[in-house]
Amino acid sequence: MKKLILVALAAVGGLLVYRQIQADRAEQDLWTEATDPVPAGSSAR
Repeated sequence: MKKLILVALAAVGGLLVYRQIQADRAEQDLWTEATDPVPAGSSAR
């Protein structure tokens, strides 16, 4: 029974780490998009 609890806790911990990595990656993508220079050929008309 203890092994089952340990496996469940490890799975929950892994899920939390995975979700945090995904959130950090999404935030980094937003920052990259916001701070990229505008290409010379694109002008607003």
